[in-house]
Amino acid sequence: MENSDESTYAPGVEIETLTAFDRAVTTGTLAGHRVQSVDLTDRGDALLRTDTRGAVFLGCRIEPRAEAKIRADGAFVFPPVPGLPFDPYRGLLYTPEALYEGLAEGGYASTPDARAYSWFQLTRSNGDVFASMLRALHDDAVSDALDEHLAGARVVGVMGGHAMARGSAEYQGAAVLGRELARSGLTVATGGGPGAMEAANLGAYAAPHSDAMLLKACEVLAAAPSFSPSVTDWASAAFTVRERWPDGGSSVAVPTWFYGHEPPNAFADHIAKYFANAVREDGLLARSTAGVIFLPGAAGTVQEIFDNATPNYYESRSAPTPMVLVNRAHWTEKLPTWPLLRALAAGRAMESRIALVDSVEEAAGALARLTETTAGS
Repeated sequence: MENSDESTYAPGVEIETLTAFDRAVTTGTLAGHRVQSVDLTDRGDALLRTDTRGAVFLGCRIEPRAEAKIRADGAFVFPPVPGLPFDPYRGLLYTPEALYEGLAEGGYASTPDARAYSWFQLTRSNGDVFASMLRALHDDAVSDALDEHLAGARVVGVMGGHAMARGSAEYQGAAVLGRELARSGLTVATGGGPGAMEAANLGAYAAPHSDAMLLKACEVLAAAPSFSPSVTDWASAAFTVRERWPDGGSSVAVPTWFYGHEPPNAFADHIAKYFANAVREDGLLARSTAGVIFLPGAAGTVQEIFDNATPNYYESRSAPTPMVLVNRAHWTEKLPTWPLLRALAAGRAMESRIALVDSVEEAAGALARLTETTAGS
């Protein structure tokens, strides 16, 4: 086989912002670099004088003369796709402001989040292979952005049902848990939806503020206890809290348009939203490297428990990670998941890394004990 210039096509630096692009072109070369979803319409002159051999431009806006030049260099250009309510090449995670843009003026139906869900409902029913490709590109780009964001972080997953209402004692308890985990130095990650998921993200958001702030925030949110019947009112209450108490703590949400009738909560500052629920579920659990706490939930939470238990059982992701189930009556009587989990764990490395506690107040302590066990084994 004839030797090619492999270094030209080896993956180079990923460029995801205009600032990063401007910094990169000062070296005179973008050879092998990947430029993701950056508007370069005002950077034509820079592209004309820069080596772009083997570079890849994903969804970038580029003026015609510059595009012709970089194609002649041997760069690969994947143009933006017009008319989409999302960017399939995005280089960064979503923010609440991005997904809920236009909420105050036109209500939830006008937001990018709602429009992406409508597009998904249409395209998954008509079997369009181009739409399937765009969804796959988008989800892969989101996974890449999520990995970059979480690099080096100690991530704890908090799972639970969407039905947990604002204003309830359970919601407040889940929020306190999220705050405690964030204050201990962990990055809280949830499924990104309402209920227990929102409560945990809210707690992480409240971590830099006083304890009283979280109580007051829960009172504000209780005025719109559920996303039904009005997502607009539900989301607007969350943004009211964010405006009243800015500069909240950081956390991650990983929701999906597969369950698009459940809107994403606005308290995670970094949101990895997927079209494919299976990719989302596995990705969230795999990235919860510091363990997972399971609050009461229904079928979705039960699925997550065993999705997490399987790699722990086989140790396919190295050592098993801690699993804490909260609410003994729920997990032994209402949905008797704990007996099966304990039976699976018997005699295996994961046996010492699972725990069942009675109340949410015990969850963080149980996680810490299991973490010590993991570190000492």
